[in-house]
Amino acid sequence: MRVLIVEDEPHLAEAIRDGLRLEAIAADLAGDGDTALELLSVNSYDLAVLDRDIPGPSGDEVARRIVASGSGIPILMLTAADRIDDKASGFELGADDYLTKPFELRELVLRLRALDRRRGHARPPVREIAGLRVDPFRREVYRDERYVALTRKQFAVLEVLVAAEGGVVSAEDLLERAWDENADPLTNAVRITVSALRKRLGEPWIIATVPGVGYRIDTPPAAGGDRV
Repeated sequence: MRVLIVEDEPHLAEAIRDGLRLEAIAADLAGDGDTALELLSVNSYDLAVLDRDIPGPSGDEVARRIVASGSGIPILMLTAADRIDDKASGFELGADDYLTKPFELRELVLRLRALDRRRGHARPPVREIAGLRVDPFRREVYRDERYVALTRKQFAVLEVLVAAEGGVVSAEDLLERAWDENADPLTNAVRITVSALRKRLGEPWIIATVPGVGYRIDTPPAAGGDRV
């Protein structure tokens, strides 16, 4: 999952980004409305977390632009105001959820996971495919009832592949969805991470390589695929 955090308090923004990374969620930061709109124009995000009171175009204006774009990106608004009228106006703008400062990072993570699940057409919170059981809330993975310990990045990549439900995901899409804006587009990080993830999951290989296209979760009876 990749999230845009729009927050003008640098320490808070960095704390959120670092906390989300520990939950295998990639996050880009924008400290003002102009930067937020620029990032939204060039990157694909699963969710946007908007502080309403930011320099430049306000969080409200950024929310309006997101809704008008038709991208369908869920919006979680952050604010120091907890009056019901403030929340109502945020929802009227198109916000999908609201969180009042100060807040616990764990609550933010749970809300983001819930919004992502709703965006996936009410897909179940625990995803299962081809003997894999992936729980994004607990960040746990089991294969045929065997617990598999993964790094945060391996989990992020697996989550994207599982969400595709057997469909092919290109290396470019994986880089876009599981890494932040600092990732080098020419890096071998995707290939290296997929290779390590495949080994962690064990044989028979469950992540198939589709030459020249990308990767997918293999389903029985054709468990396996070319190794990278």
